[in-house]
Amino acid sequence: MLAKAPQIMLYQYSDLLKTAQPGERDAWSGRHTSFDYAELEKWHADSASPAPANLATVAGYSLSTVNAVMGMLGNPIGVAAYKPYQSTGEDFLHNYLGMIGIPLELHPEFPAGAGTVLLTASAGSDPQIVSKIESHLKKGGNVIITSGLLKMIEGNGPNQIGQIAEIYPTGNVLQVRDYWGAFGSGRGVSLGQTSALLVPEIAFLTNDAWPVVRGTANGRGAPLLLMDSYSKGVLYVLTIPENPNDLYSLPQPVLTSIKQYLLRDFPVQIDAPSKVSLFAYDNHTFVVESFRDEPAQVTISTLSPSTRLRNLATGEVVQAQPTTGDSAAQPPQSPRTRFSITVAPHSFAAFAEVSDR
Repeated sequence: MLAKAPQIMLYQYSDLLKTAQPGERDAWSGRHTSFDYAELEKWHADSASPAPANLATVAGYSLSTVNAVMGMLGNPIGVAAYKPYQSTGEDFLHNYLGMIGIPLELHPEFPAGAGTVLLTASAGSDPQIVSKIESHLKKGGNVIITSGLLKMIEGNGPNQIGQIAEIYPTGNVLQVRDYWGAFGSGRGVSLGQTSALLVPEIAFLTNDAWPVVRGTANGRGAPLLLMDSYSKGVLYVLTIPENPNDLYSLPQPVLTSIKQYLLRDFPVQIDAPSKVSLFAYDNHTFVVESFRDEPAQVTISTLSPSTRLRNLATGEVVQAQPTTGDSAAQPPQSPRTRFSITVAPHSFAAFAEVSDR
């Protein structure tokens, strides 16, 4: 519903008839989550149904909870992502990216009118994909390609990425533990550490392309987000770990830095841990939804001069934070207004931007 899909299918019928039973929710029970089992029982009692609550009841209650704010949300917006009809490759990666806070809008045809376009391996089924990338860059647009697509179009022949940038996968896989940000030469700004994650190694020509977010494996660099200027636009290469689930293991500063580059001119961004999603709309409203088992501390930044956020469900007002200088790890951006909120486990919060002007 938050994505405003024209249809929602609930399946399968036999499962929907199963009696509703609370699952393992000790980690967040009693935290006033969006879905409250006690409220479900009250909601079902008000229906006067003689049957016990089943999973169809759970679905009905959940959808009615979301429906309370739907009329105040505009049309969904997101980074344009091209997935040709009947294409496959890096399957479900768009879902993973959404779960780290990058709102996407899928298109079955190349979205030439968009400012920024995301291309995963599924876009490689288009035999003209490289020429479309080049054309978009020449018009001043930005293109984000994943390491999976890079592997499909590497080389210097016709319709290969070598005609745009000398970037290619080496075939090596590195065990990355340390992460760094900031543009340019030097050690960079530390973005945290993890246990070893397996990351494909991407090769590039120094000073031609720059790794703006990178990991290191025993001192060897592993670009996670590589940028290369071409004509009037910028080509980004987003490296996906060998196990896409490891996107959720990346430190929050890594995820936030990636989002600040990919969503540089987007109306709203979130600084949040993984498994916190953002839904944005064209009327200065947005929704932050957490799929985590614990409360999530989220910093929201908006491009508009809004001084307050209004919670669409409760009417609560969130005041803007004092303006501070951006850290060296962040890309240059237009001035943004920041707000701090806490999202309960497995809950959503919908907001409208409020300006005094």
